Formats: sequence, C-alpha cells, structure tokens
Amino acid sequence: MSILDQIVVAKRRRLDLGEYAPLARPAPRGNRAAFVEALSAPGARIVAEIKGRSPSAGEILHGADGRVESMALAYRRGHAAALSVVIEEDFFCGKPEWLPRAKRIAGLPALMKDFVVSERQLDFAVSLGADAVLLIARALSDEELVRLGSAAHDRSLATVVEAHDAHEIRRAAGFRPDVLGVNARNLSTFETSLDALAALGELLPAGPVHLAESGIRTAADVKRLRGAGFQAFLVGESLLRHEEPEALLRELQS
Repeated sequence: MSILDQIVVAKRRRLDLGEYAPLARPAPRGNRAAFVEALSAPGARIVAEIKGRSPSAGEILHGADGRVESMALAYRRGHAAALSVVIEEDFFCGKPEWLPRAKRIAGLPALMKDFVVSERQLDFAVSLGADAVLLIARALSDEELVRLGSAAHDRSLATVVEAHDAHEIRRAAGFRPDVLGVNARNLSTFETSLDALAALGELLPAGPVHLAESGIRTAADVKRLRGAGFQAFLVGESLLRHEEPEALLRELQS
C-alpha cells in the first residue's frame, strides 16, 4: 500500500473504534466565509501550518505539544492569513486539541488538516472550532467528494479540495470547492516538486481560491507560484524549523 492508503486505513480503523465524536461542549458553526475571504484578499496569502512530524521529514517541530501557542502567536504577529493545524495522530503525531489552542491565540480562521472520510469528522471539526476542512481527491470517490463537500457546507465549513496532478485538478474542479489546493507533494510517494506544481498553474480553473501546498521555503518560491496563478500558499516545515518564524512569514509575504 502507498503511504496515503496506509493513513486512510488507520483513519477508518479509528472511526470504527468510535473515535472523533464531537466534543460535548456546545460549539458554533464554522465560519466558511471568513476562511475564504482571508485567502482571497490581495497579496500573497500565507496559510501557516502547525504539525509535529511527517512521514517524509520525520520530526519537524521538537516538543510540538508545548509549542503550539508560541507558534500560533508568531503566526499572528507575522500576519498569516489563516492557520492549518495537522491533527492526524498515527503518521503526523498531531493532536485534535492543538486546533482550538492555536486558534485561541492566533485569532485566525483555521483549517483542520486531517484525512477526512466520514461526516463524523466534520462534526468533530466544528466542535474543535475549525472553519475549513481538507478533502483529498486521491483518497475519496466522486460520491464521497459530493457527499462530504455538501455536508461540510451544511456545517458552514469551507472545503479545501486537494489535487496533485492534471487529472485530479480537473476532477476536483468539478465539485466546486471553495479552495482548490494543489500539492507539490505526491501523497503516494511523499516526493515533492515545485517545478511540477508551477507547471500545473495553467490548468487552474476560475472560481475557487488557488492554494499551493508543500515545498515552499522562500519569497522567490512564492513569487514564482504567484506568477503561475496561485493566490494563497500553505507553508509548514520551513516556518516550523525556522529560528524566527515571524520574520520568515513577513519575508514570504514581501
């Protein structure tokens, strides 16, 4: 199985065990409009990510559980457009409680970054305070994309539908996502190519916000991808490893 297949199997196993029930405390609906507007504003819009590790890079943020608030504060001070919080436990060592902790400090719209395959996870996302959820085209059938996309909107959650190649971009566009994310990382192999990402820019459809994901490290990368048609940029590893993430965040937007 590919790494993506393994992650989805583990996610379905957790769902079968009854995990991801919404938190008992009452929670408002997501703020779909705020997330989309944050990524649509003029300039290079950075979605700043919090995660502990990844299958390809290993540990990224040492002592991540104790640094959620400090990273969120750096992102707020660096004027990120939105947060992305990776809550997947088995392969990324995330924790669901990171999302409300980070959002409370940053005060920014937040994407729950997980491998969503069930409507239960959407209710869970709302209970955590998420404003958007990730739907990975490669991990979901057409029927699942329709059902989960509609269910997300019913909960006022913005949909970030993620593609990796030309076929997936055309497929994702057909589901009218709020945000069409194109990942420079192949989730089957976890190899990354900004060259391939930039080349896919000419296929981006009108309508959704165009989000470039993975492998973005410098202001030159952002400039190049803006020229290819992307409006927003999800940046994780380079910010998390940097000694001054606030300064790097400002540089990426310059």
